[in-house]
Amino acid sequence: MPTIERKAANAFDQELLDLYDYYVHGHIDRRTFLDRASKFAVGGLTAVALLEMLSPQYALAAQVPKEDARVKTEYLKFPSPAGHGEGRGLFARPANATGKLPGVVVVHENRGLNPYIEDVARRVALAGFVAFAPDALYPSGGYPGNDDEGRNLQGKLDRNKVIEDFVAAAKFLHGHAACNGKLGVVGFCFGGAVSNTLAWRLPDLIKAAVPYYGGQPTAEEAAKIKGALLIQYAELDKRINDGWPAYEAALKANKVEYTMHMYPKVNHGFHNDTTPRYDKEAAELSWTRTIAFFKQKLG
Repeated sequence: MPTIERKAANAFDQELLDLYDYYVHGHIDRRTFLDRASKFAVGGLTAVALLEMLSPQYALAAQVPKEDARVKTEYLKFPSPAGHGEGRGLFARPANATGKLPGVVVVHENRGLNPYIEDVARRVALAGFVAFAPDALYPSGGYPGNDDEGRNLQGKLDRNKVIEDFVAAAKFLHGHAACNGKLGVVGFCFGGAVSNTLAWRLPDLIKAAVPYYGGQPTAEEAAKIKGALLIQYAELDKRINDGWPAYEAALKANKVEYTMHMYPKVNHGFHNDTTPRYDKEAAELSWTRTIAFFKQKLG
């Protein structure tokens, strides 16, 4: 199938973008999406073509290509006794690194370790950290090369075991010979929720967490957080933003250090540079803030 030129978010009706958000997060199935999207299929377009236009185009993702000599990468396995027994992820470090560096866990969306998240891990490494991006789909054979199939596979996994895999991955990175023991986490969508989770599950390890448009923990869970948070939200992402007031109240009540940025007029997924929901200005500003935050809190 030929690559369809990527359009900006403002080329689509907001209702269609919201519909796509419901679809990719499993709230509606493909058939329902296509049925409801058909009213937007005008000018010779079909609902299937609209779905293709809204879906990731990973050829656009490589800000730091696999072959970039400035970064060394390898896939490493780690034990996860409380999860699926064993996990695997992409480990990335600066090629010219001398000595130990702070570590950052990079957590993917709800579809496995796709090329966009691998690229984010390389970006983290290029900024001077050792990065580890686990693949929740490793027990199912790994990211299948297709986001729709990836979402289906991840949806079939035991979520509790998946979380335990990420907890194990964070402990693995913390103890890795290349890591100096200072640990942070950044995640997107599902990964944003996991970032929040690791902050309270591993309060003595996670010194800095950056959840991008991620689901929030309960007040009881938030009370356990000891590290600092940099919370990144999209103004048009009502589904996630509805949980912010209660989360903020819990953070304030427990004197948790946090900063929240609400990026105006952008959608859930604005950092993902492979889809029309990408917003260059918000993505670049949020990433500059993310790296500065990690350098401040992790050194």
